Parts: sequence; C-alpha cells; structure tokens
Amino acid sequence: MISTQRRKLLAAGGLGALGLWALKPGAKGAPHSPYFSELARAIKLAGIATPTLVIDRQQLRNNASKVMAHIAQRMDFRLVVKSLPSQALIQDITSITKSRRMMLFSLPQLGLMAKGDADILLGKPMPVAAAAKFYQSAGSAQQDSQQDFKPEQQLQWLIDSPERLLQYRELARQQALTMRLNFELDVGLHRGGISSSKMLHEMLEILQSEPRLQFSGMMGYDAHVAKIPDLPGLREQAHLHAHEVYTRLANEALATVESGGAPSEKQKLVFNAAGSPTYRLYDGSGIQNELSLGSAMLKPSDFDLPGLADLSPAVFIATPVLKVPEKFMMPYGVEAIGNVARGLDVNQQKAAFIYGGNWLADPVSPSGLSVSALYGNSSNQQVLVGSGNQQLKVDDIVFFRPKQSEAVLQQFGDIAVYENGRIIDMWTVFPATA
Repeated sequence: MISTQRRKLLAAGGLGALGLWALKPGAKGAPHSPYFSELARAIKLAGIATPTLVIDRQQLRNNASKVMAHIAQRMDFRLVVKSLPSQALIQDITSITKSRRMMLFSLPQLGLMAKGDADILLGKPMPVAAAAKFYQSAGSAQQDSQQDFKPEQQLQWLIDSPERLLQYRELARQQALTMRLNFELDVGLHRGGISSSKMLHEMLEILQSEPRLQFSGMMGYDAHVAKIPDLPGLREQAHLHAHEVYTRLANEALATVESGGAPSEKQKLVFNAAGSPTYRLYDGSGIQNELSLGSAMLKPSDFDLPGLADLSPAVFIATPVLKVPEKFMMPYGVEAIGNVARGLDVNQQKAAFIYGGNWLADPVSPSGLSVSALYGNSSNQQVLVGSGNQQLKVDDIVFFRPKQSEAVLQQFGDIAVYENGRIIDMWTVFPATA
C-alpha cells in the first residue's frame, strides 16, 4: 500500500507537471505583414543579398515634418549628425528642416562637415589636441581647395571645466586663433559640465581674460529625464530641476557678459537643450532657444517613448535566410537540451540561420522570431528560433529593427533607400569612427 506521505509527494509532482504544462507558451508568429512583404520584394528586385540597412524614405520625411511641426518655429533646430552619419541622409532631412545647424561628436566627422555655410556646435568636449589637429587640417584644406568655412564664425567648441578652458586659451594664444566657446551645463545627467555658480564664474573670468575667446552660449543635455523610472511626479520633477538649473546659470552668465560690455542679445547666443527623448518638453517660453535631435528622425526601438509616439520606425536591417533545418537542434553532445527546449516551448520548434547577426537590433519580421539563448550569438550565422508559423524558407528576408541609429548605420556599407515599393537609391555612410 502506498503511504500517505508518498501519495502526497506523487500528487505534488503531478500538480507540478500540470503547472509546467499550463505555463507552456502558445505558438507565436506569422509570415511577413503586407508592409514587410513589399519591402522584401523590393530588396530582392534590387539584387540585394547581404545584410543591408534600409531606410523608408517616406517614413523618414514624415517624421522630419512632424518634428518641425512640433517645434513650430518657436525655437531653432540643430541636427545631431552622429545619429544620421550619411551626407545624403542629412541633406534629405535638411531639405525639410531648412536648418544649417548641426551638432557633431566626432573629430573626423567635423572635418567632413566643416564646409560651406554649416553652423556647427560640438556636442561633447574635445581634447585640446583634437582641436589643434582640426585647425591644422582646416589650414591645409583652405590652401588646397579654398573652402569658405570660417571656424571663428561657424564653429562652437564645447567646454565643460575650468581646466579644459585653460587648455583652449593656451591653444588660442599659441596659434593666434579666435575661438567661440559654448559652456556645457550639468542639468542633472551628472556626466560632467558646470554644476555650480562658483564654477561658472571661474570659467567666465578665464574666458574674459583672453580676447581671442568668445562666449557663444550654453548647452544642457537632459536625456535622463526620459530614462528615469516612470514613478508619479519623478520625471516632471527631473525636468523642472533641469530647467531651473539651466535658467539660473544662463541668466548669471548673461549678467556677467553684459557687465563686460560684450553683445548680450539672446538671439546672438546659442542656448541649446534637449535631444530626441525630451525635445517635446520645450515650447520656447524659457531661455533655451535651440533644440537638438537626430535619432527621432529614424526612430530606432530605444526611442519608443511616449513623447515620440506619433513618429514611425523608418530604419531596418534586412538579411537573407541561409539555412532552415527541419527542426531546431543544439550541437552534438547537448542535443538533449534542445529536445527539452522544443518540448517546453513550441516557439523553439523551428530554426533559421541568417546571413550575419549579433547586431544591436531585434528581429521584427516575420513576427515571433527570437535569438536562441541556448545556441548563443553569432556575427556570422545567427540562429533565430520560432514556432514555424513564420513559414521561412532559404533566401527569404528577415528584418531587424535597430535599437539605436548611431554606429549601427555604419556597419553595413551603403544604405538602401526604399520608397514607393522599390529601392530608389543607395546612400553612402561616413567612415566608422569613434
């Protein structure tokens, strides 16, 4: 006879098995939606058979138009180039924004963009050696091609500390340069910049001691506001704090500049703020007179934020399927693990090996695919698992959605431009740089 204790253990085991069975996920996924089916057809017609970054030009232009409608000429607009590292892409956006203002974060990209009537603000402080190298290169370019870019009028270096300001003052004196300097403010992100009135006035005193240095304004980046936990009142409090710090320090700077007899009209100075996650928080009523953003134009998945809800994803990675085995199997020696995984999760029944992989991106179409945590990542032939509802075959196209645009856009060579059901152009990207 089975003991009472044994009956309890068997019953518990049976309930446990039933519980596991009840928790088994249902089959997910489906073939491409009409949008991605049409996009896949266009890619194949264009003869594209390698991992390629694709931009939906209509979605891109719609996003740019919506951004400018939100800003509504209440503030000036500056395009963040690191998020859109392609000359043709930048030109397409500026045809809508009508702005020649750009924010740059890379010395090589500064060399590429410092031409014509560009108005450039550095988005991060550059080592003084990098600034010296720019002027050396700019001097050579001026002699070689007679470029008409004038750094003393069209370029603002970002300065974050008294120590860096002293270095730039020495560079200006050594090379007889006139330099426009924009001060970085710490408005709550806490990754450097001016954090106190004492620090600000120390820097203004240094700047005013050298006529070759010109105060051009301030920049305060507040990306933390959109990223902190969405607890009641916390984000609003962070935004109000950023606004208060910015306003107080900017007004103190203006008062000091005015007392020195320098031009103080607000329109002559750049008070830059925001970024893609927070630009909707500014309506032009504050001292900030300029907004910067870039990634929102393409809306990679890291920018699926409430303030960007009316913008549409405009960038994808397209890659061919190389192999579709009968079932998903782990490598020899651990096949049993794959058998257990298939038994517990119908969404690991089928596998597809793609061309490339391990990108900063997630599979988006056909739906229901995921990277196999068991098999691991591969930059050569990534394996994706699914229920089989996706109906993938060899040479089909799988689409990923990038999590960000900067750096990712430069991993695939020329960008395929999709419009009206076909690939209409290939846009060259800037060389990959830090």
